[in-house]
Amino acid sequence: MKKREWLIVILPLLATWFVDRVTKMWAADLKQILSFGPLHFVLHHNHGAMLGLFSDLPSVLRIVSLSTGGAFLLCTYALIQYLLPIKSLTLRSGLSILIGGIIGNVTDRILWGYVVDFIVIGTPSLSSPAFNMADALQWVGYGLIVYAIIREGELLWPENNVRKQYWVNMSFQLKYCFMLMAVGLSLTVISMVFSYTYLRVTIQELVGNNQFLMNKFLVPFIITFSVICVAFCAILFAVGRLISHRIAGPLYAFERFLDEALAGVAKPLKLRTGDEFRHLEELAEQINGRLNEIKRERTVNVVEFSETSEDKKKGSAE
Repeated sequence: MKKREWLIVILPLLATWFVDRVTKMWAADLKQILSFGPLHFVLHHNHGAMLGLFSDLPSVLRIVSLSTGGAFLLCTYALIQYLLPIKSLTLRSGLSILIGGIIGNVTDRILWGYVVDFIVIGTPSLSSPAFNMADALQWVGYGLIVYAIIREGELLWPENNVRKQYWVNMSFQLKYCFMLMAVGLSLTVISMVFSYTYLRVTIQELVGNNQFLMNKFLVPFIITFSVICVAFCAILFAVGRLISHRIAGPLYAFERFLDEALAGVAKPLKLRTGDEFRHLEELAEQINGRLNEIKRERTVNVVEFSETSEDKKKGSAE
């Protein structure tokens, strides 16, 4: 996409995060309930995820895992935006609004350890759970994503744009995937050792060698970090397969094109959307053009040779 289109895609994320921050700063000063018909504003601290989920987990496990999960989703969002085969602004903007809302709540957890909710819709007998602008805008993002998938599904998964082979060059692709996984695993192990050591030494400095507190804080930390590590490596494997497919696929198609060209079958080379080495299409077209010129030259030479032979035969007969 062009730089201007990338700006249009990123702007909804920043706007969603900004609106969420401004409204939460206003809600932090609420001292009493404000009601406007079925719409009510009341300050509520949500220590869980959306609509209070996971609020019963230990604080260390809850805050660290939910905050890290938000950062994890932000990285996944960047990968998806890069790997999407089409430039659908509706789909990309929906993803931006969704991630902007998630990052808004993650910011709360990083700064305060809880999320500020302040919007309630309904009556005293029947009302919605408390939520905030980030939660509301996330549903707008979901709606745009679903709308784009329904409307532009053929562009996302066109039948003529999908290779029948899941693994074009298995040895190369697996090597690429495992290399990415090795890099990711190395980074997570280094981060885990540093974080675990820092957390353990900090606890010892504060409360001494208290085994109960050590287990209370360190065990959830190791479990959470291990889950994140496994998920991170799995995503890296999937991304590696996709990227290597976009590399191996064009090379395989070009190799097949050369085999057919040498066999005298002139077919155009057509790569898939998102493939690397798109310039191979132009090169294949030039090769086909040059082969056609050689064929024409050979045909002219054969005709001229035949005419010369006929003239010689006639001269000998005379």
